[in-house]
Amino acid sequence: MSTQHTKQIQWYPGHMFKSIREIREKLKLMDMVMILLDARLPLSSMNPDILKLIKQKPAIILLNKMDLADDDATNDFIIYFKRQGYLAMKIDAQNKKNINQIANLAKVALKEQLAKERAKGMQERPIKTMILGIPNVGKSTLINALANRKATKTANRPGVTKAQQWIKLGDTFELLDTPGVLWPKFEDEKIGYHLAITGAIKDHILPTDEIVRYALHFLKTYYLRRLIDRYDITSDMTYVEMLDHVGEKRGALLKGHEIDYDRVYQIILSDIRGGQLGGITFDRQ
Repeated sequence: MSTQHTKQIQWYPGHMFKSIREIREKLKLMDMVMILLDARLPLSSMNPDILKLIKQKPAIILLNKMDLADDDATNDFIIYFKRQGYLAMKIDAQNKKNINQIANLAKVALKEQLAKERAKGMQERPIKTMILGIPNVGKSTLINALANRKATKTANRPGVTKAQQWIKLGDTFELLDTPGVLWPKFEDEKIGYHLAITGAIKDHILPTDEIVRYALHFLKTYYLRRLIDRYDITSDMTYVEMLDHVGEKRGALLKGHEIDYDRVYQIILSDIRGGQLGGITFDRQ
């Protein structure tokens, strides 16, 4: 598969340069940082610039969309991040799963600082934090879940949050919301495809045919049983035969009984993104 399309991706709107600068400026005000990742792609959704940016600042890693990911793989990644020196946990911000455990994890990450403050006789105060992550990873949904109300604008498309805003989340956190920060370009072909399959980058950035080709090859390799159960696909089918089979089965047809490939692409991507094929993790350790 050619790498030319992926290597040319430079999806980096102007507000993201501003966001990096503002994060750097505001970081010194923070007690800690929450890094929000997509549990389906914990490595591909980890912006390497963020880790360089936060340096020694205490941080916790939250693997969101846990219900859409392969649970065994998610548990392995929690162990992986622990070995890297980060506390990590899986959450589902949309359905508020494990949200009430985030405060405890934050307090563990800040154990030394909080102990020093108590020793000085200081009263317990809200933890100042920011949530950092790439676009469409679920930051606004998480903020609303933590606030237990609609605290910020949310939408199921990349790049909705454009400017920073402070949000008080009960008595536990004072949170500085920031826009999603994607790195300027993807050197690794797989990262571009993983972000495209899950909708972290806009659909027009990579050719849809290439995204679906990659996705079906990946699913055939790691989750063949899911393809068989969902589409009656067999392991010996070629890529085009798989598309034709899904098109026939789902009635994605043009006049003259020709396959409507654009509709087939959308059916497959929609099924993956919506969890109809079960929990899938695209990153492999």
